[in-house]
Amino acid sequence: MPTTCYLDAFSGISGDMFVGALADAGADQAAIVNAIHSLDAGAVVSFETVKRAGIGATKFQVHAEEQRKHRHLPHIVKMIEAADIPPRAKENAVAVFRKLGEAEAAVHQVSIEKVHFHEVGAVDSIADIVGACVAIDTLGIDSLCCSAVNVGSGTVDTEHRTLPVPAPATARLLANAPVYSRGPAVELATPTGAAIVAALARSFGVMPAMTITRTGYGAGTKDFPGQPNVLRAILGQEAHASEAVTVSVIEANIDDLNPQVLAYASERLLDAGALDVTLEPLLMKKGRPGNLLRVIAKPEDQEPLAQIVFAETSTLGLRIYSAERRVQARSFVEVQTRYGAVRIKVAGESAHAPEYEDCRKLALASGAALKDVIAEANYAYLNRSR
Repeated sequence: MPTTCYLDAFSGISGDMFVGALADAGADQAAIVNAIHSLDAGAVVSFETVKRAGIGATKFQVHAEEQRKHRHLPHIVKMIEAADIPPRAKENAVAVFRKLGEAEAAVHQVSIEKVHFHEVGAVDSIADIVGACVAIDTLGIDSLCCSAVNVGSGTVDTEHRTLPVPAPATARLLANAPVYSRGPAVELATPTGAAIVAALARSFGVMPAMTITRTGYGAGTKDFPGQPNVLRAILGQEAHASEAVTVSVIEANIDDLNPQVLAYASERLLDAGALDVTLEPLLMKKGRPGNLLRVIAKPEDQEPLAQIVFAETSTLGLRIYSAERRVQARSFVEVQTRYGAVRIKVAGESAHAPEYEDCRKLALASGAALKDVIAEANYAYLNRSR
């Protein structure tokens, strides 16, 4: 079965933490060492068992002599292509370096071919990225998902300057990912770690429904007293019976609006991409009857939908919060009835329901009662294999 890896970046993510987490979860350490050695980049790597705030973890160490010259991206790509690395790991490593190079080039406003500074060219970044991609390959990971990323705060000292956290390249790489800042005022997410998930993760957010087979912890360099400085990797087989996604919930209590306007606002919200819109009766202050308008939205649609609520209703404020939405995987089966074809939505072992719009159209066209069309569609589905 396909293997999924979920990265729990509650204490940030870096390249060495990523490699350490997968090594701790069972990745072939010898294969990682041999692949990095074949790059001939001057790196010697090792693995060490350590503790971070009481949690056992694997620390991936990169040892290299300080080098004055910086490598350009094309040179790094040639190194990877010439090395003794599995094909998929090569492809992934090149993709990560290109993603990192694009971000650094955008930050410094130069072409990607001219990127040659520390974040891309340093030996430790090369070892981290190649090691990460080889670890993914040895574990047979088919898909990578990542939690919201704790980026840290404060400033970070780089080779030539002090930069705010998250560093400009890190912020650019995580532009479409959920991030937050919590804990010590240090850099928790590095450009290398951000580049790995930006290039290879299929999604960010809550953990997908899965059967866990193993876990691993990759240690960061520092040991914080308040939280374990580790990246957790959770591996397993994804349960395709359901999907778990993060949604935004937008709510407003409304007690001074014509119900017709509320109905129209609901229609507009659904047409604009809301996943669901509901109205619930409320008894508000001073005994006034009102309605709770609740909108379920994709996070990227949150702001446009919030503006529609403000524009189409009388509310002066909204409550917005994140929630997990878990939905069973669904498929459609078409059945024939005496009124015509009806699609049946099927989920799980036995859950099914005729599509309302199909039944509605057939009821209007035939003059039959809607409940009779629905009943016959259910009967046709239940007896389809007899």
